[in-house]
Amino acid sequence: MSSKARTHLREWQAVAVQAPIWQQRHLRDVWGAPSDVSASGTDGAQRASTRTAELTRTHDGLLFDFSKQRLDAAVLNDLLALAEACELPRAIERLLSGARVNQSEDRAALHTALRLPVTSQLVVDGDDVVPAVHASLARMSDIVSRIHAQQWRGVTGEAISDVVSIGVGGSDLGPYLATQALAEFAPPEARGLSVHFVSSIDGTQLADLLDHLRPETTLFVVASKSFSTIDTLSNAETAIAWMRSRIADRARILRHHFIGVSAKPEKMTAYGIPEANQIRFWDWVGGRFSLWSGIGLPIALKLGMAGFKQLLAGAHALDTHFAQAPLAHNLPVLMGLLQVWNSTFLGINGQAILPYDARLKLFPSYLTQLEMESNGKSVDRLGTPIDYATCPILWGEVGSNAQHAFYQLLHQGTQPVACDFIAPIRRYSRDDDAGSSLQHQQQLALANCLAQSRVLMLGDDTRQGHHYYRGNQPSSTLLFDALTPYRLGQLIALYEHKVYVASVLWNINPFDQWGVELGKQIASATHTVMVGRAQADDYDGSTQQLLRVIAEGRVGCERVSVQADSPPKEPLS
Repeated sequence: MSSKARTHLREWQAVAVQAPIWQQRHLRDVWGAPSDVSASGTDGAQRASTRTAELTRTHDGLLFDFSKQRLDAAVLNDLLALAEACELPRAIERLLSGARVNQSEDRAALHTALRLPVTSQLVVDGDDVVPAVHASLARMSDIVSRIHAQQWRGVTGEAISDVVSIGVGGSDLGPYLATQALAEFAPPEARGLSVHFVSSIDGTQLADLLDHLRPETTLFVVASKSFSTIDTLSNAETAIAWMRSRIADRARILRHHFIGVSAKPEKMTAYGIPEANQIRFWDWVGGRFSLWSGIGLPIALKLGMAGFKQLLAGAHALDTHFAQAPLAHNLPVLMGLLQVWNSTFLGINGQAILPYDARLKLFPSYLTQLEMESNGKSVDRLGTPIDYATCPILWGEVGSNAQHAFYQLLHQGTQPVACDFIAPIRRYSRDDDAGSSLQHQQQLALANCLAQSRVLMLGDDTRQGHHYYRGNQPSSTLLFDALTPYRLGQLIALYEHKVYVASVLWNINPFDQWGVELGKQIASATHTVMVGRAQADDYDGSTQQLLRVIAEGRVGCERVSVQADSPPKEPLS
């Protein structure tokens, strides 16, 4: 079905008719709430109770309350009808069965296969992929066990104390998120091991980190689906150069101090990484969906394989819910429909991700890539331009910190923004004085979470001028019992499937990312100019000027000559 056919659907037009009404309607009126948000009046209590029941869902320890969104049950029913008209149930079945849903690259998108139990079967192109998935997990398990048992030794015979994960994008964000969010679940055998992450191409992260490490006890994990990403390989080469300051033999360095994770084993071998140090995954795993594969090795090193498998189990449980739950009670389906409603029909082009738990501080960054790289598209599955809004701009921060940063814009700015509030309801279990104080802080965080979503919804029109709060900013609240590996697996899979649902309604391909390719090509060409192997004659005037400044090492009258290992020099006259 073409994108034009999408907008011609009777069900699409039925939703579109509702949009102008809800663009004008204030949530304060929908709830029958008093103008003063601080009041606790009971007007409209029955209406509120009905609305809450109609627009809240629970599943397996998750509560999803979307009653603060700018819609009602009638709009929701129209959106569900649109999902049926767009053949969403069939699209879900195709995704999970291994159909080639990534049309532009003629591939399946089988990240869900990475979390299937060993007793499952999934035949794709005549082969059951489950045994290969679990063989890869077994190799991961062996590596993790050897490192935790201090059996993996460096060139000098010393045990590994530090692991540095070198990757970028999907090879970095997912493992970084999980290891940071779940650090408290590290088993005793992993607590003496430090896991670090390096991604930036400028080398700053790596340079800062290497000052605190010893080559003899450091292990590098080079993670790249293609094993050709310049960001990752440039950091890997710098790491090898650093190692060679103590250990001259490159082959010995790679044998004892490097592990490769890639879908291209032949490239890892050509690079010099021994086969025994390689963990393979497959081209049907997209980079931003790859933390469930060998890319998740840093997670397993931090949490142990038992913790990593709990992460997989949570994601698989959500996969089962996605596959089996009716659309009206399917959490990722509802989340995807809400995003389409807000972005495409209401014209709300901003989405804030607001976790009220500092352990999830990297979740907004992770979702920024997951959603914007997947659905930041302007052509349909056939490559035809579309004429409706797709993915909004996502950003976010730990909610309590964001209150002191960008909530001003949310409350009193001019842009409509949809918000996701995310919080565990339990956090601390210690029973000493510090535990009581920490539990009090957790209650404060939850109070702020609920208060902010309420103020964003209702506003306060009894105040004027600088004190006026317009409200009517839609939000959803996702509560769960406690943050665990299982629960984080659920959360990530929930948003993965939300992305897919929205893509089906928009008729776009969420599994490619052609928008990143041209910049890489131009950067490579620009680098050849910078090192003197090509001319910039056909470059635009702005870029030529910037290249001259860089080549001269001079900005204005100051020469740029600051070295990382020396103090700044005085400007040259």
